[in-house]
Amino acid sequence: MDYARHGFVRAAAAAPPVEVGNPAANAAAILAAYEAAAGADATLVVTPELAVTGYTCEDLFTTDQLLDDARDAVATLAGATGDAALFVGAPWRLADGRLVNAAFACQRGRILGAVPKSANPNHEEFYERRWFVSGADIRADERCGDAAFEMRRDQLFDFGGVRVGVEICEDLWVPEPPSAGHALAGAELIVNLSASNELVGKADYRRSLVCMQSARLICGYLYAGSGPTESVKDLVFGGHLIAAENGQLLDEAPRFQLEGARLEVDFDCQKLRHDRVRNATFAHSRRPAGYALATADAAPRPLPKTKRRYAKHPFVPQDEQELGARAREILAIQATGLARRMRSADIRTLVVGLSGGLDSTLAFLVCMDALAANGLPLTALRAITLPGPGTSAHTLASARALAATAGAPLQEIPIHAAVAGHLEDIGHDGRHDVAFENAQARERTQVLFDVANATQGLVVGTGDLSELALGWCTYNADHMAHYNVNGGVPKTLVAYLVRWYGRHRADEGLAAVLTRVLDTPITPELLPAEDGAIGQRTEAILGPYELHDFFLYHLLRTGAGAAKTLALAQLAFGADYSAAELARWLRVFLTRFYAAQFKRSALPPGPKVGTVSLSPRGDWRMPDEATPAAALAALDAAVQKAADGAAQENCSRRVER
Repeated sequence: MDYARHGFVRAAAAAPPVEVGNPAANAAAILAAYEAAAGADATLVVTPELAVTGYTCEDLFTTDQLLDDARDAVATLAGATGDAALFVGAPWRLADGRLVNAAFACQRGRILGAVPKSANPNHEEFYERRWFVSGADIRADERCGDAAFEMRRDQLFDFGGVRVGVEICEDLWVPEPPSAGHALAGAELIVNLSASNELVGKADYRRSLVCMQSARLICGYLYAGSGPTESVKDLVFGGHLIAAENGQLLDEAPRFQLEGARLEVDFDCQKLRHDRVRNATFAHSRRPAGYALATADAAPRPLPKTKRRYAKHPFVPQDEQELGARAREILAIQATGLARRMRSADIRTLVVGLSGGLDSTLAFLVCMDALAANGLPLTALRAITLPGPGTSAHTLASARALAATAGAPLQEIPIHAAVAGHLEDIGHDGRHDVAFENAQARERTQVLFDVANATQGLVVGTGDLSELALGWCTYNADHMAHYNVNGGVPKTLVAYLVRWYGRHRADEGLAAVLTRVLDTPITPELLPAEDGAIGQRTEAILGPYELHDFFLYHLLRTGAGAAKTLALAQLAFGADYSAAELARWLRVFLTRFYAAQFKRSALPPGPKVGTVSLSPRGDWRMPDEATPAAALAALDAAVQKAADGAAQENCSRRVER
C-alpha cells in the first residue's frame, strides 16, 4: 500500500533546541530534526520563524557576524537536503541593504525560493520593525553562494502537483493574511514559521485561529512555533506545533519541551481538492494574478503506512458529551422542520406508520416533539400499525408498546386480506417474489395516505439516509411521504439517537420499549415470519450498515474513489472484517447506490441534518442512468493489486527461508 497514491502527504513541524545567536549550532539541530522527519517519510519539514539564529536575538540582528553566519547556515542546510523539503527561517540582508525576516524552501541541495514576512508586529512585547522591513512588496533576485533564487511573498512551491504556500507568524493574525491569496492561487497546504510567545489562553486562541484559517481556505495548515530554549528575558515560547485540515485539528505536539519537539501528520490533499470543487464560493472567488511557482525536483514521498485514523462510524461523535449535544440538535432540526411544514400546510394531524423497528420509532419520537412545538396534544398523532404476512409477533408487540408507553393512540389495521385480494386481482400466483413483497409496502403506504386525507393529516416518512443510498425502499411506497424526517439521518446515527432518547428523555416504561427496539434485528418483514419470529434480516442481504454508512460518508463527504474507500475501510475495520469481505460489501454498495438514483430523484422533502445528504434538490444530483462500471473496475484493480502484492511478499519470504 502506498497512501501517497490516494492523495496523502506527510508533513512535519519541528521546534529544535535553539542557541540564541549561534547559527552553526542551530543548523546542526535543525538538520537533526530534518533527518529524523525525512526518515519518517515526511515530504516537507517546517521549522520556526528565524530558527537559524533564534527569534530573540534583538539588536544582534544588525551585526554582520550574525547575518553572515546565518547566510552560511542557510547554505549548509540547503546543501544537506534530500527528497524531503525543508522550510527554515532566517534573517536575510537584501542586495539593496534592507533586512527581512524570511522563510527559505530548500530541497535536493538547493534553495527553491524564499518568502519574506509581510506583517512585522511592533506592539506590546513585539518590536520587529526596529530590525526588519515588510516583505509585502519585495520581489528580489537573490543569491546564496552560487545558487540563485527568488525572494517574494507571492510564490508557491510545487511538489509533484501538491502546492505549498508560506506565511510567517503575524501574517496569519492580520485582517488579510497572505495565505488567502496563496490558497486562491492553488496552495493546498499552508506552512507557518512562527515565534508566538505563551500567555494565559493564547494557545487556545492560536489553535482556533489555525483551525479557522484552514476552514476558510479549505486547506491543510501546518504551524511551527519557536520553543522554550529561546531567550526568556521577558517572554517564554512554548514550541507550539499545530496541524489542521479544513477546520479540523489533526494533531498538536506538547508544548514547553526543552529538548525540542516534532509533529508529523498526513494531510489528505485529494479530499481538499474534492472539497474545493464542491464549494462554489471558493471556486468562484477571484484568483490573484502574478504568482510565481517554484517547482521541486521530487513528488510527495511514498507512504507505506498512514498516521491518519478513521472512525468506524463517521456520522456518530465518539465523545459522549458531543454525542448528547448532537442528538439534541438533530432532534430539534427534525422536529422544527416537521412543525413548520404542519403550519405552512395548515395540518392538524400527523400520520405515521409504526413497524416496531428503528426508523419508525425515531419518526414517532420526532412527531411527538413537533406536536409539542405547535402546542398540539398527542391525540393529533395518528400512529398506525399495519401487520401483514411478514410481520413478526415481536415487532408488532413493540409497536403496540411504543404507542402505549408514550400515551399516543394506536390504530391497528391488518393488511393480509387487502394484499391477498390485490394479488389475486392482478393474477399473481402466490409466490413470495418481489411483487408479493412490494404489494405489502404499497398497501401500507396507500392506507397511510388515505387516513391522512380523511383527517386533514400529513404522512410522516420514516426511511433513513442509508436506505436511500442503497435503494432499500419500495418505489412509491415507503419511499414516499408528505415529509420525511429521517431522510438525512444514516442508520448508524438513527440507533444512537433512539438510544440517547431512551437514556435522557424517556421515562422508565418508554426507555424499556426503546431498548427492545434497539435489540431487534433490522428487517423489512416482507416475507412470512417463521413461527412468529423475524424471517428477514436486512444486513444478511445487504451487508452491515456500519460499512455502508462508512462507504457513503467517504464517497460523498471526502470524494474518495473505490480504491481509496477500500483502503480507508481497511484502516477502520481491518480487525473486524477481512479484505475480501470489505471489497464484497463495497461492491454491493456501489452497485446499489448507482442503481437506486431513480428513487432518490423523486424523494419527498425533509430536513437536512448533517453535511451528507442525498436530496436531489440541494445536495446530490446524479443521472438516473449513471453506471458504476468505472468504480467497480477501480475496485477490482485495487483488489487485484493487493493480491499481487501479497503473493509477491509470500514469495519473498519463501526465498529468504
